[in-house]
Amino acid sequence: MRKRILRVLIPLALIGAVVAWLFASGRIGQGEPSDRVKLYGNVDIRQVELGFRVSGRIASMKFEEGQEVAAGALLAELDVRSYQDDVTAAQAQVAQQAAALEKLERGPRRQEITQARASMTERKASLENARTSFERAQRLFSADAIPKSSFDDARTALDTAQARVNEASAALRLLEEGTRAEDISAGRAALDMARARLAATQTALSDTRLLAPADGVVLSRVLEPGAIVAPSNVVYVLSLTRPVWVRAYISEPQLGHVRPGMEVRVRSDSAPGAPLRGRIGFISPVAEFTPKSVETAELRTDLVYRVRVIVDEPGDTLRQGMPVTVEVPLSPVVAEAE
Repeated sequence: MRKRILRVLIPLALIGAVVAWLFASGRIGQGEPSDRVKLYGNVDIRQVELGFRVSGRIASMKFEEGQEVAAGALLAELDVRSYQDDVTAAQAQVAQQAAALEKLERGPRRQEITQARASMTERKASLENARTSFERAQRLFSADAIPKSSFDDARTALDTAQARVNEASAALRLLEEGTRAEDISAGRAALDMARARLAATQTALSDTRLLAPADGVVLSRVLEPGAIVAPSNVVYVLSLTRPVWVRAYISEPQLGHVRPGMEVRVRSDSAPGAPLRGRIGFISPVAEFTPKSVETAELRTDLVYRVRVIVDEPGDTLRQGMPVTVEVPLSPVVAEAE
C-alpha cells in the first residue's frame, strides 16, 4: 500500500515542480504587465523619388544601390553645355539693356546739342535767303517782269525753309529737355526682364546637379549615364535615414493612457533584448478599422486609432515594413473637469 502511494505522489511532485518553474520563469500563468500597454505596428521609413527639374542627357551617376549618402551630396549631373550657353547669352542681354538704360538716364551729349544749334542757325539763314528771294520775286511779279511760275517757286522755297527751321527748332528743344521719364521707366523694365531671364538660366544650370535632400540610403538607381531624361523621370529612389516612424494602432479604451510626446520603448523581433527609445508624435483624431496586417481575425472589425511613434535613435536595426512592438507606460486616465 505504501509503495502504491509513493508511486502516485512522486509523479505529482514532479509535475508540481515543473509547473512552479514555469510560473517562476514567466512562461505560464502571467499576463501582460500591468504597468504598460503593448501596441503592434510596422516600421514606416520615408522614401523619396529623386529626379532633375530640367531635361537633358545624364553625364554622370555618383552612387550605387545600397550606398549611404549625406544631405547635399551630389548624386548625378546632366550635360551642362547648352545651359552654360543660355547663361552667357542672358548675361550679354543684361549688359546690353544696362548700357541702353545708362544712355537714356544720361540724356543727349553736349556735342549733339551743339550740332542741333548749328543746324538751327543754318536753316534760319536759309529761311532769310528764301524770304529775300520771295520779296524780290513778288515785286517783279507785280511789275509783270517774271512769269507767275517763278513767283510760285519763290513762295514754295520760302515755305520749305520755314518748315525746316521749325523742324530744327523742335529737335533742339527735345535735346535740351533730355530723355522722357517714360522712356527711362521702359528702359529699367527691360533691364529687370533681362536680369530675371538671367536668373532663370542660372537656376536651370544649377538644376543640372541632383543633390540628396537628406541623409539616406540609395534604394534604386533607375537610370544610367547617357540616358535622356525629362523633369518627370525618376533617377534615384532614396530611403531617408531620419526620421524613422512606427505606424501602430490603439483601441479606444486605451486612448486615455497615451498622449503626444510621451516616451515609449520599441522592440523588434530581430533584437527583442535591445529596445529602442521613441516618443509618440501623432494620434489620429479619426477612428478606422484595424488593418489585417496588425491584429487577429477576431479584432479586425474593431475600431482603432492610428498612432505614429518617432524613434529617436533607430541605428541600423530597423527596416521598412518590419513588425515591431511598442511598449507604452501606463498613465492615469485624466478625469473630466467638473
